[in-house]
Amino acid sequence: MNPSRTAHILIVDDDQDVLYTARMALKAHFSEIKTVSNPRLIPQLLAENSFDVIVLDMNFAPGLTSGKEGIAWLKKIHKIDPQAHVVMNTAYGDIQLAVDAMKEGATDFLVKPWSKEKLIATVGAVCKLSQSEKELARMQEAQVALSQEIGKGYPAIISQSASMQKVFSTIDKVAETDADVLILGENGTGKELVARAIHQKSLRKNKPFIKVDMGAIAETLFESELFGHVKGAFTDAREHRAGRFEIAAGGTLFLDEIGNLSLPLQAKLLTALQSRVITRIGSNKPIRVDIRLICATNKPIHEQVTADEFRRDLLYRINTVEIHLPPLRDRLEDIPLLAGHFLQTNAEKYQKPQLKLSKRVIKKLQSYDWPGNIRELEHTIERSVILSDGLQLDVDQLTTERVANPSPNATLNVEQMERQTIIHAIKQCEGNLTQAAKLLGFGRSTLYRKMEKYGL
Repeated sequence: MNPSRTAHILIVDDDQDVLYTARMALKAHFSEIKTVSNPRLIPQLLAENSFDVIVLDMNFAPGLTSGKEGIAWLKKIHKIDPQAHVVMNTAYGDIQLAVDAMKEGATDFLVKPWSKEKLIATVGAVCKLSQSEKELARMQEAQVALSQEIGKGYPAIISQSASMQKVFSTIDKVAETDADVLILGENGTGKELVARAIHQKSLRKNKPFIKVDMGAIAETLFESELFGHVKGAFTDAREHRAGRFEIAAGGTLFLDEIGNLSLPLQAKLLTALQSRVITRIGSNKPIRVDIRLICATNKPIHEQVTADEFRRDLLYRINTVEIHLPPLRDRLEDIPLLAGHFLQTNAEKYQKPQLKLSKRVIKKLQSYDWPGNIRELEHTIERSVILSDGLQLDVDQLTTERVANPSPNATLNVEQMERQTIIHAIKQCEGNLTQAAKLLGFGRSTLYRKMEKYGL
């Protein structure tokens, strides 16, 4: 549906001919046109209606040309509704009136006598701007609620290991600052969980938490996704769209898999991060954004800098504080806690509340090297719960072959282990890559990149 077809327009002018002409010109383009000649009705109308555009006369008393009366009503409108979009309408082409009106928050300015086309174009442009800003506000409000709900689904990070105590300490120290944070760790170690914990402990916790998977964004869509675009900026730009920077305004922007960005995209990102100013594609209007930045990667990013694969200046920009997450194989004392938590969650989910973990299972879980880390453990427990028949999970019910039969001579090379795990998952899913990705806890794009990396 064309947004203008559901738009509400208010026209306030003491000239009945102007009101009639405006209504006739606009009624074919907008769903509701309200006209009034008495500006004293404005407060009541604003209390009872939501207008996308208000076209306001500059002069109401006979003989006046100063525009002061219109400016006074403009101020009153913005006092009632600070987000109101007002087009000032005057019969006198005084540029100073336009300047004064813009200073007081007018969105645009019309000079009578205007043509029908000029009126439609001006009101239409302001209407789209108004609706776009309202939609952005709604998105932000929805994201606040969503982030609060997601926060409920992400309990305190489960750990009793010494290696995680430093992480907890760093989270507590950095959370209430606006310092940029870089989280480093293997896949499945809980980098997003740490990012959310920082956000939930921060002064921005009631604002949006916006995650962007940098590895999943096509290069051609990068600027549009992050910075937004205006209608007509490119072939598929059918409407104004806010980017992730704008949507995250006031809150936290989490750029996951930042190590996967190409050098040209790194340069574009660096420019935005340095100034905290973005410009939508197709627009020349700079937009200042207030965000807290958290980035994460499983890549050896310092080695990437040495190899000229990642910009040194961008690394300095994003890693005011670095948090290194240890792999699960270095947190073996956490396995009983994590396994118990995942068992309880999935036992409830699959209506098998009687299930318990045997000591033999815990011992076997701790003997495995977990190349997929916590995510792999979670999926292993879930699959085992689904396939279980008795009251206890036992070794023979573990569906990851290497958990049930860990080799004493197994390689400790992380990449080799990951390659073998991917091969095993693909075989288990009979070549269905979507199912294999889900089994591994990867996104499909991540699985494709890893298959290319390992020559699979």
